[in-house]
Amino acid sequence: MTRVKICGITNVEDAMVAVDAGADAIGFIFVEGTPRFVTPEIVAPIVRALPPFVTPVGVFWDHPPGHVKAIAEACRLRALQFHGDESPEDCLGYDLPVIKVVKLGPPPPDVEGQPAFQIEPSVRVLRYVRHVSAILLDSAARWSEGEARQPIEWRVARQWYADRLPRGPEGPGGLIVPIILAAGLTPDNVARAVEVARPYAVDVVSGVEAHPGKKDHDKVRRFIAEAKRAR
Repeated sequence: MTRVKICGITNVEDAMVAVDAGADAIGFIFVEGTPRFVTPEIVAPIVRALPPFVTPVGVFWDHPPGHVKAIAEACRLRALQFHGDESPEDCLGYDLPVIKVVKLGPPPPDVEGQPAFQIEPSVRVLRYVRHVSAILLDSAARWSEGEARQPIEWRVARQWYADRLPRGPEGPGGLIVPIILAAGLTPDNVARAVEVARPYAVDVVSGVEAHPGKKDHDKVRRFIAEAKRAR
């Protein structure tokens, strides 16, 4: 079953709705100047309210390691997500699992009715495979202010699924590295995205919001249900 991360959480009510709906992870964005920025003072009480098998994830962008570690300790985070230009080496030295975001452009046009082959995203993913616990494929578009974002090419994620690569020791479930799919996902398209991409997990922010920083609870419930029913 595909795991689900509900990201951009800013309050305990939204977090508990996501948990009750079956979310596997809750994301907190510690990136200053972004619409869903939170501080440790906001996040620590939310994390304390989470049940033991829901993972709190901190999102960072080119922050110094000392800053990341201090926030992780203060909030009792259990995973880190790096969204900036961090090198593979920058992802090392942490006691928590690290998720590295790899940003993709819009889907390329098909060539004579066939999907265009993209080698460049694969090269970028390969740089991080042995340095991180998972790769999150996201859009290269700027942070959403509440508007819908265009989905990335789901078939790019599919090439990292086990039926395309030899089984390796780095990742669970036959994945050479677990792939998390993000960007432009909504309750209306997430089931199709899972069927096409076969990701380890999906991640959503604006696709389940009433407005930036506040979740639409019905959308949260529908998103999680649709993601988990897909095969």
